[in-house]
Amino acid sequence: MNQRLLSLDTFRGLTVAAMILVNNPGDWGHVYAPLLHAHWNGCTPTDLIFPFFLFIVGVSIAFAIDASKNEQLFSKTVGKIVYRGFVLIGLGLFLSLYPKFDLANFRISGVLQRIGLVYIICAIVFLKTTTKTQIYVAFSLLVVYYLLLHWVPVPGIGYANLQPETNLGAWLDRTLLGNHLYKATKVWDPEGLLGTIPATATGLLGVLTGQLLRSKYTESEKVAWLFLAGSTLIVSGLVTNEFFPINKSLWSSSYVLYAAGWAAVGLAACYWLIDVQGYRRWTRPFVVFGVNAITVFFMSGIIPRTLGLIKIANADGSSVNLQLWLYKKAIAPLFGQNLYLASLAGALTFLAIWLFILGWMYDKKIIIKV
Repeated sequence: MNQRLLSLDTFRGLTVAAMILVNNPGDWGHVYAPLLHAHWNGCTPTDLIFPFFLFIVGVSIAFAIDASKNEQLFSKTVGKIVYRGFVLIGLGLFLSLYPKFDLANFRISGVLQRIGLVYIICAIVFLKTTTKTQIYVAFSLLVVYYLLLHWVPVPGIGYANLQPETNLGAWLDRTLLGNHLYKATKVWDPEGLLGTIPATATGLLGVLTGQLLRSKYTESEKVAWLFLAGSTLIVSGLVTNEFFPINKSLWSSSYVLYAAGWAAVGLAACYWLIDVQGYRRWTRPFVVFGVNAITVFFMSGIIPRTLGLIKIANADGSSVNLQLWLYKKAIAPLFGQNLYLASLAGALTFLAIWLFILGWMYDKKIIIKV
């Protein structure tokens, strides 16, 4: 029987709200360092957001999917899993295409595409294997990925390496995806194909966490195990960092361990506060984001691009898109020369607008499921 944890919805909402915040500053030229990704190796708070979401996808699998061994039910469940995964991939591809629909150069990889792939793989592994096997699979993926990046010579380069443009994953992306890569990097993709291997491990660690939360342990035991597991993963990530640096763009094995550790600790804290201790009054702003997570992520990508199509003429004859015009006219002047604070205020304003919309949807019981 499916359960629903308020703490899980809250933690998902916190994660999605953070994702919207960092993706929509008022001015990309003035963003506080913690709200930016690490340039290459290293980890900022922003770098934890995407793996947190994948981890939560894994936790949700354990709550939402019936792991019945009935073959007829299994076939139907797999069909639903594959359908949902491809809907997520399709939404991601639409985001990549919109608004230019340039089929020759649009980006194939992306956040929703990775979520869709990881969801399909993790859900099927959950259905077909035991908890012990899932542990083996998750850590085998991390070892295999380490070996691939450290020992397989890169064609055209001649040696294995972890540099942005010359690592094995970058070569594979260029070979298979051609011009369909992330525009900011052009020759490699931070959500590339090879990185799906360790990203799947992130999802499986979430699946294992979900099964722990659904187990017959007492609430106190669940909290203790979650904190212990999370702390162990964080330390393991820091140790692994010594020979495989924590790196979001590579989705390195150390990054998987480190980020999943913090996700487990964060979820444990939410579970203890909300579901065990009953401190629930503060959760509503995050729950409204959590129950419509994919909807708000998708639309928060569509709306700025749509506003970008609308041009406003300046007095000097130049033009600026509507989104930037609104920011410069309505928000930036309130903060004088403090451009970083103004940029943050722009992101918070965008977030507040979504809070109002999602709060109305929540009250009307409008939940759009993908």
